[in-house]
Amino acid sequence: MLFIGPPGSGKGTQAERISERLDVVAISTGDIFRANVKGETALGVEAKKYMDAGDFVPDSVTNKMVRDRLSEDDLGTGFLLDGYPRTIAQVDHLDEILATGEEKLDLVLQLTADDEELVHRLLGRAKETGRSDDNEAVIRHRLDLYHEQTEAVVAKYAERGILTQVDGIGAVDEVAGRLIAAIEA
Repeated sequence: MLFIGPPGSGKGTQAERISERLDVVAISTGDIFRANVKGETALGVEAKKYMDAGDFVPDSVTNKMVRDRLSEDDLGTGFLLDGYPRTIAQVDHLDEILATGEEKLDLVLQLTADDEELVHRLLGRAKETGRSDDNEAVIRHRLDLYHEQTEAVVAKYAERGILTQVDGIGAVDEVAGRLIAAIEA
């Protein structure tokens, strides 16, 4: 399963809740990036340059991190990807990774939200957490990139008939309820 949506739409929060409820592993590329940055790995140093500018981390770095994570042994009951793929090239790479294990995505859930609401949410999160990649200019740039690049990913999954859109505005429990209903449908 894949969660997709613009920055600030609640993907991480909801992925944690849904993974617990369904007993599957949640895999967040944002968490993978931050762990590599914190650990000052070679990939982390490279990723940080892009993250601080609000740009997507290049496919070459992102794909390696995701491939490594999907090869780990804890994915027996399934997994939920949060934040990957973000480009058509990444969709193709993910298809290749999954095909080697004779797997495919069953469902793509897209959280939707208004850009102004997302800017408000992310500025609030920046104050709470002190994240260096959450200032208004960077947030708006990330939203622009999402609209330019990731919406093609959404269209590709819609063509495959595995995309369901879910309203990401509302209380956390309310949105989680919509997601569970979408999964059960």
